[in-house]
Formats: sequence, structure tokens, C-alpha cells
Amino acid sequence: MKSIRSRLLVAGLAVLMGTAISKSQTSSDTAPPPPPMHRHEMGMGPHMLKFMAAKLNLTDTQQEQAKAIMQKEMTSMKPMMQQSRQIEQQLHQYAEGNYDEAKVRTLATQKAQLEVEMTVHKTRLHSELYQLLTPDQQAKLKEMEATHQARMHQRMRNRTQDAPPAPPADSN
Repeated sequence: MKSIRSRLLVAGLAVLMGTAISKSQTSSDTAPPPPPMHRHEMGMGPHMLKFMAAKLNLTDTQQEQAKAIMQKEMTSMKPMMQQSRQIEQQLHQYAEGNYDEAKVRTLATQKAQLEVEMTVHKTRLHSELYQLLTPDQQAKLKEMEATHQARMHQRMRNRTQDAPPAPPADSN
């Protein structure tokens, strides 16, 4: 009986070791495929534009202008989003491979600068879209945003109330 168990254990370890060795020997120049690109990465994809057009009762002219603004900004944002994904992949490789703090710091700095630029573009996009709206539509949008924020805060409160209590602190 012990012989069978030990043989199974040895066979299991051999399979596990073989898998680990084969994964470690895969070519490092074949990077994993990038994650699928979503059109809503800037928070205002085509589906959101349709939703906002319906909720705010945008005119056809406003919708065309909004679409043109989004296409213009997406053209300049696309290379930045690709660069951000590349940096993430490089950081992931350092997390799973040989950690090099200097290189990680350099990549983190590049990513931070990229995030600044992306935030500037995103804010400009939202500002340009906001300027297309009439005062009534702007008021309706602010009301919708306030309602959304209130729902999000309520969800967060519900989650913290549903969380299990923290373990008691040791008094030793």
C-alpha cells in the first residue's frame, strides 16, 4: 500500500516538475498577446454616446459633433493606450521573472507620465463634449452624475457593512 502511494507521489511530482521546467523554457521573445482593446477606455465609448444621446435628448448635429470629437481624441490616445499596455506587460515580466528595482522604477515613472497625458486628453474630451450641451442638457447631466455618485457611495457602504468583522487584536 505504501509502495503505491509513494509511486503516485513520485509520478505526481515528476509531472509537476516537468510542467514547471517546460514553462520556464518557453521562449521569452514571444510576449503574451495584448489584452483586447476596448473602445470605452476613455470612459466614453460608442455605447455610452448612444446612452447619453438618448438620456440628454441630443440633436443629430450634437451627436455628429460629439462623434467627431471622440474620433479626433481617440486618434491621439490610441498610441498612448498601446504604450501603457506594453509597460504593463514589461512590469508583469519583472514580477514573474528577475526583479530589477531600477528598471521597474523607470517603467513606473514612464507609466506615471503617460497617465498624466492620458488624463489631460480625457479631461479635454469630456470638456469639449460638455461644451456641446445646452444649459438644460448640462443641468440634466449634472443631475445624472450626482445620482450615479450617490448609488456608488451606497454600494460601497453596503459592501463595508457586509464585510466580515476584523479579527480581534492581540492584547499580549
